[in-house]
This record gives sequence, C-alpha cells and structure tokens, in this order.
Amino acid sequence: MRTAMGVWRWRRNPLRRPTDLFEAWVAFAALVCVLVVAPAIGWVAGLQVDGTLQQAAHEQRQERHLVPAVVLRPAPESATTADASESASADTSTQRTAPHRTQIVASWIAPDGSSHEGTVPAAEEPPRPGERFRIWTDARGRLVGQPLDPSAAVFHAGMAGLAAAICAATLVETVRRLVVRRLMHRRYIRLDRAWAAAGPDWGRAGAGS
Repeated sequence: MRTAMGVWRWRRNPLRRPTDLFEAWVAFAALVCVLVVAPAIGWVAGLQVDGTLQQAAHEQRQERHLVPAVVLRPAPESATTADASESASADTSTQRTAPHRTQIVASWIAPDGSSHEGTVPAAEEPPRPGERFRIWTDARGRLVGQPLDPSAAVFHAGMAGLAAAICAATLVETVRRLVVRRLMHRRYIRLDRAWAAAGPDWGRAGAGS
C-alpha cells in the first residue's frame, strides 16, 4: 500500500497536490540518508574512535610494564581496605575483574630500579610466601591496569560507529515524520477552509431544511 501511494505521488494526475510531491521528495531524501549518509557517518565515527583508542593503547603499552613480584605474606584485613582504595586511585580496571580475590603483601622492582612493597590481589589461591607472579606498573613502580588490547579497541570503535549510524538514521526518520506531520496539518487546514467556503447551506441541503 505504501509503495502504491508513493508511486501515486510521483505520477502526474489531477488529484496530486503540491504537498504530495514534496512528501515524496522528503521520503526519497530520507531513504538516501538512511542507506548512504548514516553508514558513512558511522564509518567516519568508527575510524576516529579507533584512531583515538589505538593511540591510547600504544601509549599505555609504552608507559606500562609487566614486572615480576614476590609474595611476602597475606595482607591484614585492615590494611587490605586501605591499600585497595589507594590502588584504585591509580587505576581500578584490573581490580574490578577480581573483587573477591585474597589480598597479599608483595614486593617488586620497578623498571627504574626502585624497590616497592604493597598490597595487591593474589595471583593464585591460596597465596604462598615466596611465590612469584607478574603485575603491571608504570616506570616508577606504581600499580596500574593492564594496557588496552588493540582488538578490544577495534571492537569498541565498531560499537561506536554502529551507534553513530543508528543515531543518524533515527534522527533522519524523526525529521521525516515531523515534516509529514506538518504537511498533514496544513492539508487539514486547507480542507477546513475549503469546507467553510462552500457555504453553510450546502451541508444542510440533504437534511431537508
């Protein structure tokens, strides 16, 4: 039915109104935007987000280092809470993956050669003194999260591009509906004016008055 109505608006006939042709052009423009412009916007947005995330991932790989650490002893419960909040101020991305893991006191050597000791999540359960594991730190030995993986950056960029394309298509469809609604409103106004111009007696002619 919609296809037939669309063809009817494009054909030349005495019943076609100027607003019908305008509505057809609006629908055509909206279709082009949804099929061409919206994907292009999503593609460009995805490329920009991917470039930003890949740059961030590269910088993180340059600034963050995987260093060996040694388990010293289990962390006291009071110290665990304090050290966890201090580590969260630096980077909490790795802590969220294992919120219920046992906290231990470990020591490690930073890339700049300085020695450090602090509370970190245990690499294995239960932790044993003397065991070795690896943690992510910056050049000064402060605990940081794992660097962003390039494949994860591509995935997030793809999701951002898809969201941008959907938002653009939704905006186009919203504008089209508003234009059509405005055209319908104008048609009803013209119909009311034409009905009023026909005279009040015309409507009562069939009522026997």
